[in-house]
Amino acid sequence: MYMSDDNKPIGWWLKEVDRLLESSFERLLADDGLTRRQWQALNAAAGDQTIAEALAPFLHGDPAALAAVTNPLVEREWLTGDELTAAGSHALEDLTVKVQAQRRRITAGITDEEYVATVDVLRRMANNLVWRLRV
Repeated sequence: MYMSDDNKPIGWWLKEVDRLLESSFERLLADDGLTRRQWQALNAAAGDQTIAEALAPFLHGDPAALAAVTNPLVEREWLTGDELTAAGSHALEDLTVKVQAQRRRITAGITDEEYVATVDVLRRMANNLVWRLRV
């Protein structure tokens, strides 16, 4: 569609950005003994969704995979079920500072408008694919 000989297709860039995002956040959180999924679990516990709901796209509803993410957080006394403990809330606050700084590094040189437009285009492409799969 919008390709030239020196340009890779969108699928290539999506996979590359996904790979780089995963590895950069894994490295960032490893200093605190966490995985990206554990970070997401802490965020879910602070929000409206259950941890299982929030992580479903990544864990595919596998209870053992969910337990592998949450059990270490329970052992650290950061979680009780789907609830953050006081220590978990404090840890989440500290980690959020690091994650927000990483997000700023990742989006350096990208305007808010460009970011919103990119997400909008990707959302519409995903919706087009879902619709096509149903037909």
